[in-house]
Amino acid sequence: MRAAWYDENGPANKVLKLGDMPKPEAGPGEVRVRVMASGINPADVKLRSGTSNYGFAYPRVIPNSDGAGVIDQIGPDVPPSWMGQRVWLFNGQRVGRAFGTGSEYIALSANLVTPLPDHVSFAEGATLGIPGMTAYHAVFGDGPVTGKTVLVTGGAGAVGFYAVALAAWGGARVLATVSGPEKAARAISGGAEATINYREENVADRVMALTDGAGADRVVSVDFGGDMKWLPDAVALNGSVSTYASDGDRMPALPVHKFMRRNILIRPFILNSLTQDTLNRTRFGMLQWTQDKPDALRPIGGRFPLEEIVAAHEAVEAGEKFGTVVVEPNGDSTS
Repeated sequence: MRAAWYDENGPANKVLKLGDMPKPEAGPGEVRVRVMASGINPADVKLRSGTSNYGFAYPRVIPNSDGAGVIDQIGPDVPPSWMGQRVWLFNGQRVGRAFGTGSEYIALSANLVTPLPDHVSFAEGATLGIPGMTAYHAVFGDGPVTGKTVLVTGGAGAVGFYAVALAAWGGARVLATVSGPEKAARAISGGAEATINYREENVADRVMALTDGAGADRVVSVDFGGDMKWLPDAVALNGSVSTYASDGDRMPALPVHKFMRRNILIRPFILNSLTQDTLNRTRFGMLQWTQDKPDALRPIGGRFPLEEIVAAHEAVEAGEKFGTVVVEPNGDSTS
């Protein structure tokens, strides 16, 4: 099979190689997927570059965690009904796995594979893994959001946009922080009722004004440390903050008494560490959303053939995309 790989960390144009590798075989409890679309996330380029090293302990790595395609082989203990199914997958190159979706085929546990409805393209399916599942757990990890106010920071980002859409689907009133008019329009298109330009406005003051002084019941934070200057003043009494990143300040000073006085729950998490039961609720929750909202936008930030995987990784690193950048190892992934 054709595959991309790296044998050492470094810049994409220095370390990513393309060639032939043996086609994997599905083992016990596994399926093999013919990969039609491979989703590239910021975590994937950080692993490849060496700026993040969790999960890298192998002499060779096929990059990219997310993907979508068709099951063409099943291993022992996998129901025959899986054969030929359209699916999306996550954690392809994570948690003890070296070979991800940047190849024509991948074999992995059936627990990492979820049915893909016919109305969702393979390219769209490749956006549902890390971005969608992270957003789902961030929004619903503390229970239903019906009737609540949810504030999503970075509401036009890959995870943030899905968090906006999922919270709105869940019956919440959604507010989102953005950095400008274009991103505000994106967040509104996802279901946000109002946006706050964090570069020009006092976020806490605007949240309080928009909620008649009550604050947000839940906050989904893309940058816990960077948001800290206003965060405790924007959350409602007995509210919660769910965060999946803190790049602005990896070791922020925590105003404990502010959080204590409002009894605010702080819940940081990483998708890789969630229990299988939680992951199942999350992935099947995403499946339900795709079924309930067939016309929802599932943004694709660019499409590249496998031969242009270097350019695809560089597009993610440029930071100007809207949605998930996708590589297509087996050709067009629109169907």
